[in-house]
Amino acid sequence: MTEQPDQHPVQPRVDEAAADLGTMVELGMADPAPVPSPSIAPFLEPAWPPEVEPDPYGGS
Repeated sequence: MTEQPDQHPVQPRVDEAAADLGTMVELGMADPAPVPSPSIAPFLEPAWPPEVEPDPYGGS
């Protein structure tokens, strides 16, 4: 069985083209994303516009 060579050390990215916000936060280039607050009333009725009754005499 052959021995595996030593791994090449990986350097962290130091450019401004980091792939995601987590990397930007680790590099100190961005603040973490805010955590959204929970809704105080998540099950409200939808606010539909009032229904218009058709005119029985055909007017508009």
